[in-house]
Amino acid sequence: MSCFLVPLAEAVVVSAIRKGNEKKIQADDARPLLRHLPTLEKMLWGGSLMLVVDHAINWELTVFSWQDILTVGVPMAAVLTAVWAVWAVWKSRRKTVVNVQ
Repeated sequence: MSCFLVPLAEAVVVSAIRKGNEKKIQADDARPLLRHLPTLEKMLWGGSLMLVVDHAINWELTVFSWQDILTVGVPMAAVLTAVWAVWAVWKSRRKTVVNVQ
């Protein structure tokens, strides 16, 4: 299976974006998604690494398979990113409400 290639590619892109916006991420007025970008980065790298290990242990590791990439990798990365985005916005709003009270 090569479903790990999509979150791995996304992890590379997110790492590059985080590196380019390091000062903005550390600012107090950073946007919620930008502020929590390191969390997404860790989730993607960790998940990709775990998938590679799992597939290697089970002898399912393939370099390239369009079916696996499109049917498993893309939905998996999309759901992970969507859940992270909802969490990041929720956490930022919760922090704002707690600070106001």
